[in-house]
Amino acid sequence: MGARATINLWNPAVVYPEVSFSQIWLEAGPEESLNTVETGWLVDTVSYPRNQAKMFTFYTGSRYAPNNLLLPVSIYDGPQVEITIAIWKDQVTGDWWLRIQDENVGYWHKDLFTHLKGPAEAIHWGGEIVNTKPRVLIRFGGASYFRHLKFLDDGFIERDPVNLQTFVTKPNCYDLLLYMDPPGTFGVNFYYGGPGFSSQCPI
Repeated sequence: MGARATINLWNPAVVYPEVSFSQIWLEAGPEESLNTVETGWLVDTVSYPRNQAKMFTFYTGSRYAPNNLLLPVSIYDGPQVEITIAIWKDQVTGDWWLRIQDENVGYWHKDLFTHLKGPAEAIHWGGEIVNTKPRVLIRFGGASYFRHLKFLDDGFIERDPVNLQTFVTKPNCYDLLLYMDPPGTFGVNFYYGGPGFSSQCPI
């Protein structure tokens, strides 16, 4: 019925026409008619030339809505900046709500969806890059992380995810380290990222 995480904020070094995301997304339905709701931060050199992290929301109706610039961001070997994001389904209306830093900021109406009129069938936390060039130049930042990964069960109870599956499309370019820390620390968390193009990541 929902998901939450605290996400480390960065301004990864990207150049046109590259895009770098860190996001939470929930999905339901088969691949040919998949429904998703997604939110997080991105640096998008295609639509928004200023190289600055921004909030974004997305759903499978192809509506794309950037929000405010995110300032400040984390500094390598310096202060770390975070944002806590949650997506949850209202048990009365069936709408999907977006919550940022303990404030409800908006929702996706249930009528936007077919499969997500019911519960989400999968939850994803992670990063993504988009690059039309043959070489992967994009950085994810320095030791970016998600912490306090949570999901809402059918009883609207927040729980730690178990049996998580990790997936890295280019392990020579990027890495992901999953940890199950005790409550009161980072909880379920992972570090991810990498430098992109290098001698170990030639294409």
